[in-house]
Amino acid sequence: MSGSCRHEGCTFDETGICTLGNVPTSCSNRLPLEDDEGTPLEASDYNDLIEQLGVPVLSEPTQSHTFGSKQSLGLDDINALMSKRYVNVVGILGDPESGKTACLASLYLLLSHAKLDGWSFADSRSLTAFEEIARGAREWNNGQVPEQMTVHTELTDERSPGFLHLKLKRLSDGRKVDFALPDIPGEWTQALIFNSQYERLDFLKSAETIWIVIDGRALKDPEKRHGTIARLGQLAGRLHTMFGGNIPRLLIVVTHRDSYTVDENISSRMQHELNRRGANAEIVEVAPFSDQLETVPAGFGIAELINITVTTPPRPLIFWKSSEQGTSKREYLNYRRSI
Repeated sequence: MSGSCRHEGCTFDETGICTLGNVPTSCSNRLPLEDDEGTPLEASDYNDLIEQLGVPVLSEPTQSHTFGSKQSLGLDDINALMSKRYVNVVGILGDPESGKTACLASLYLLLSHAKLDGWSFADSRSLTAFEEIARGAREWNNGQVPEQMTVHTELTDERSPGFLHLKLKRLSDGRKVDFALPDIPGEWTQALIFNSQYERLDFLKSAETIWIVIDGRALKDPEKRHGTIARLGQLAGRLHTMFGGNIPRLLIVVTHRDSYTVDENISSRMQHELNRRGANAEIVEVAPFSDQLETVPAGFGIAELINITVTTPPRPLIFWKSSEQGTSKREYLNYRRSI
């Protein structure tokens, strides 16, 4: 007798054939199945199983887009790197959502696809941080372009900036350049403009070039244009005070080149506002991401921005400050006392 038949010597379990020649489903010797064993599926249950086919076994974990200090480099890391070799520190300022992080994400994505014209990737000590800020550009909803390619920058330590490190190789001459690129919240720039909070931005004194990132859509909008240009002048005034009049080279980086082009009138107004504060700047138009790929490719202007940043002439150092000769008859005696 087998486990499914009362007939002695039945081999149905081994062969699948009834030894008496009966139809297995109607054989009178067959033992009934347990209630919970082999019960045919109901049609509704079967349909439910069909619908579940192809569904991911695990749901995607919630992504954390917070840009934390564990992924970026701190001031101590940058100082240690600068003690070994020359590092080009770049200051990056701008209002929230002006496109500061988008420029960094676009730079990284261009490098990762070998599409940064004239440059190739050499090294980085913060790839995890770059991957974090570039992740938003890779996560599309059912093939639809996300409304915002990057997320708002948040720092774990609100008192210290986070830096991204890149070493690039220039294809024209093989020169390698180390960059320290800060990704800081736009609120820091606002605090500098409105509250004169300089402490957190003290690292700017090591920068050769400062990018002032402006949202091109704000310049396009007549209602926002005047305020944007006015804040640019106020920021230049704060930098003039911070650097004692010796401001590093300024680059005005206007984003969203795919939807707006800076005309001569707006350019003149911005230059006039800077000149009032004793500053000068070059204007570079970029499109980290583009909605008009036929006319303006994604990453437009990023390579030019890097080229201009690298070719920044060093600031002249004043070895011996000149002073006007005094007219006092005791000038000679005063000079002897001073030494």
